[in-house]
Parts: sequence; structure tokens; C-alpha cells
Amino acid sequence: PLAGWAQRIGSRVGIPPEALQAYGYAEWVLSQTNPGCQLRWTTLAAIGKVESDHGRSGGASIGPDGTVAPPIRGLPLDGQGGRKLIRDTDNGLLDNDSTYDRAVGPMQFIPTTWQQYGADADGDGVKNPHDIDDAALAAGQYLCEHGRNLANPQDWWNAILSYNNVQSYADKVFATANEYGIASRG
Repeated sequence: PLAGWAQRIGSRVGIPPEALQAYGYAEWVLSQTNPGCQLRWTTLAAIGKVESDHGRSGGASIGPDGTVAPPIRGLPLDGQGGRKLIRDTDNGLLDNDSTYDRAVGPMQFIPTTWQQYGADADGDGVKNPHDIDDAALAAGQYLCEHGRNLANPQDWWNAILSYNNVQSYADKVFATANEYGIASRG
């Protein structure tokens, strides 16, 4: 059922069906495992758009198995240009950088955050931040932590700012989520 929904709605909102299906699946899983969170696919889709254009940054694309290739890696978190300083925490395993950490995958996880929240949404036995299915579910789990109810505006803003503590980022996610909600009804 999600595949048909993702095809129909994806064309209305400009989201690749593979990505939209991942966002919808994450919403469904969390509605079962954490119903008090009330996460909606529009929030995940907005983060996916802002972070990586739904896995399409730098010419990347989503393969049939959900893996984004080539892998999306952010700039080094070297303390330059307003970025935080985060020295390597994963020996370059996820981000191919053994000096500094970099955000990875379509939902742009820092390696230590991925180690804590990583998910295996597609049941292949691997928690892969470069897989849109795994990354969307992990992002949802992260947003729902601390008993947040994302139907509550303050909890929603707190969740987004915990993902990236920059107000202009949160404002962009809000506007994008709103646009997706409106367009999906059309």
C-alpha cells in the first residue's frame, strides 16, 4: 500500500517515490512503537529535502534497495566556517574521514548520533545511514526521543532544533513540511 501512495503523492509534492515511501514507513512504524510522538511523514520529508534533496545532493540517487549512491558526506566538522569541531569518532568507518567527523547519508547523521539511533528499517540486517529507509526511521526515532509529542508545537520545534540547532534551519524545515502537507492534499 505504501508504494502506491508514494507514487501518487510523490508526483504531487516532487519527492522521489523511494524517499517518500521511506518517510511514510517511518511514520507508520513510529505510530506503532511510539504512538505518543505523532510524527508525520511531512516532517521527515522536510528534513530530507533540506539535508540532501531526498538523497539527490551532489548528483546522488536512490537505488532500488534504498541505498543512496554515491554516498552523501557533509563538510568536515573542523570548526571552520561556523561548523562545530567534532574530531573523528568512528575511525572514518561511516564518513571516510579519520580526522574529523562528517554528517553522512540522506538524513545527514553525525557518526556518534548514528551509533545511538541507527535503524534497520528494511530488515536486511544492516543499519546503514546511506540507506534512505534506515536513515528515515532513525531520524524519526531521534525526533521522538524524550517523550516528545510532535503534535505539540513546542515539542516539534525542540525536536527540529535538536536535529540542527540553527533557527534558520528549523524555519526552513517548518516551511517545507507545511508546503508538503498542503501539496499532498491537492
